Amino acid sequence: MTVPTGYVLGQSAAAARRLAIQDAHFAGPSEKLLDDLALRQDDRVVELGCGPGGLTARILRRLGAGGVVVGVDASPGLLDQARARLAIEGPARFEPVAADISTLGPWLDGADVVVGRAVLHHVPMAELLLGRLRAAVRPGTRVGFVEPDFRTPLARVAHLDATGRPGVRPLAVWATALNQLYAANRISPAVGATMAAAMTAAGYRHVRGDWTPFPTDATVIENMVLVYDEIRDTIAALGILTPAGVAEQQQLLRDLVPFDLPAVWGLHSVVCEA
Repeated sequence: MTVPTGYVLGQSAAAARRLAIQDAHFAGPSEKLLDDLALRQDDRVVELGCGPGGLTARILRRLGAGGVVVGVDASPGLLDQARARLAIEGPARFEPVAADISTLGPWLDGADVVVGRAVLHHVPMAELLLGRLRAAVRPGTRVGFVEPDFRTPLARVAHLDATGRPGVRPLAVWATALNQLYAANRISPAVGATMAAAMTAAGYRHVRGDWTPFPTDATVIENMVLVYDEIRDTIAALGILTPAGVAEQQQLLRDLVPFDLPAVWGLHSVVCEA
């Protein structure tokens, strides 16, 4: 899910591990997205921001020998991981492309389906990309995106904190730090919340949206701790949290009992036609 305009999380092997955990979180909404896109055996699917291939693998399993997934990503390292991972995923073909997804290219030609997961919130002014995408693909192309939202759930977390649940405060600190980091990079961690409206405004047809909050369980907490590992130096440089503050917040997260905790993030999904 990397773009050269400034992917704010990591691209290391440790980051790939976090993305694997994230893929497990995203499993249900990802499979529903692919159901709603009604993939056919011989579809040519263009995936924007394929990263190490988590969603790509799910797509390949649904295609036949005539199917192709064009995986576009700006990180050569993540594309290498995707190549290795996807070498044994079914009869369909994987075609990696190293490119900036915000500058639409010839890799879109002939697409039956365009899909992306957790990529638009790394693109500055993603709404511009969505409008240009509709103009670049054939009428009837099926389009679907899944995007996280780290902002909307803050309202419930803040209310609980203010009404006698101070134990949830590390969730608010994490989400606030992430939102501040994204704002500093002029990108939006909540673009999914307005995605359906933006795509309707661009003229996409049959726009359908959905929202899935994630309970804050042990794996979500682990994901949050790993995110801190990736952004520690960056948020320190921005004056958001010191390295010591990050370490303290990581420990507070580890100390949480993962029971009856509010969601701190969730997924918006949109499916439509160009």
